[in-house]
Amino acid sequence: MTTSLLLSPEELDQDELEIGGDRYRHLFRARRQKVGDRIRVVDGQGRARWARVVRVDRKVGCLELAEEAPGNEPEVWLELVVVPPKPQRLTWLVEKSTEVGVSASRLIHSARGPRSYGAGTLDRLRRVASAAVVQSHRSRVPEISGVHDWQELAALTSNAESSWTLDPSAECSPETRVSPRSCLLVGPEGGWDEQEREDMQAIGCLGLALGPRILRTETAAVVGSASLLNAGRPGV
Repeated sequence: MTTSLLLSPEELDQDELEIGGDRYRHLFRARRQKVGDRIRVVDGQGRARWARVVRVDRKVGCLELAEEAPGNEPEVWLELVVVPPKPQRLTWLVEKSTEVGVSASRLIHSARGPRSYGAGTLDRLRRVASAAVVQSHRSRVPEISGVHDWQELAALTSNAESSWTLDPSAECSPETRVSPRSCLLVGPEGGWDEQEREDMQAIGCLGLALGPRILRTETAAVVGSASLLNAGRPGV
């Protein structure tokens, strides 16, 4: 399987690039890449190129960058607005939602799920998302922000052409309603309170049913995201 490597946008524009440090260890020690091997390099912003290993020294390797490679990004730009679960489950949520194709994860407070994180937690989650991009051969690292106040909901969803929230009683089919820019709201395990439901209704939020079973927040976020992204595929 082709190896993938995350670069900066400036690095992706170069014709030749030296690789050292942790990235050298990943490519040439862990992945055992050698001269002549082709790898896929991405900039985290949606662009990708093919590259060829042209030199491997004791501490530095050299790549020759070539033609564009597939970005492997979904047709739908989907932002996830989620009331965060406990840290370990949140890490899993960010990793798996990145793998399935979300473009951003916005953490938000709710009446039944207040939670706060420091800057260190967000930085760690961004590293988790970056690693998931490499693993899944995507080309865009999702934006991660929060924890936002509930009052920011309208602003967070203002760029979405369709907004969704999980609702076991929903009858609306995403196959006919998913827009190129969409948003999925996922609440706490205690559910949304009445005011939050009214606020979501005010922004035109549609219901999305995932079946009769009750899922944990992190599971529901990943399954719901995959459902909307799949419904937005051409020909689906």
